[in-house]
Amino acid sequence: MSLLAKMDAAITAKDEAAMNEIIHDDYKFTMHASGNVLGKADVIKWAMSGDINRDKVRVIYENDEIGVEHAFVTFNDGNTEAVMAVYKYQDGKVISLETGATKIPK
Repeated sequence: MSLLAKMDAAITAKDEAAMNEIIHDDYKFTMHASGNVLGKADVIKWAMSGDINRDKVRVIYENDEIGVEHAFVTFNDGNTEAVMAVYKYQDGKVISLETGATKIPK
């Protein structure tokens, strides 16, 4: 199973142990729409909160160094965004994630 498939399954199942295995300890998540940068613990906590509801997830490209996916993400506040995500891999784990998001009108 690819890292993107493992990550998707972990987020969907809210599987904290799996996320800890998949995400590198030096992980950085850069959200270009807001400018926020989160670390591993912050992202796992956010994923466990149930605020990330992904739909129509599709892998654009993936190899041993990088993964690119697109998804529609709806948050608990009712906002939905089209999100393009670029994952970088190191040591068989996700070391970084950068996203660009476009708000979808309600």
